[in-house]
Amino acid sequence: MSKLTIDIPHQLSQEEALKRIKGLLTNLKEEQKDIISGVSENWQGQKGDFSFSAKGFDLAGNIDVSPDKVAINADLPFALSFFKGMISNVIQQKAAELLK
Repeated sequence: MSKLTIDIPHQLSQEEALKRIKGLLTNLKEEQKDIISGVSENWQGQKGDFSFSAKGFDLAGNIDVSPDKVAINADLPFALSFFKGMISNVIQQKAAELLK
């Protein structure tokens, strides 16, 4: 496993950032339905756990929405660790768009 850690700063209220981030996996599931399956989210306040399968690889992690940033931590299977930079960039780009 390879650790993926991403911090995305934002200027929104914590509540608004949380609302937008909660929609991230839903949007991703709809946009990438041919690639992503088994999406699961479990939120406790501003912290959430997620898991899904992408092209047969299981991914899991957590999201923490704080007043000034969103922290995303995930475990990538070894086979995907070679694409860690690309995966990180896509997540950062999508999240940053949501948090504008």
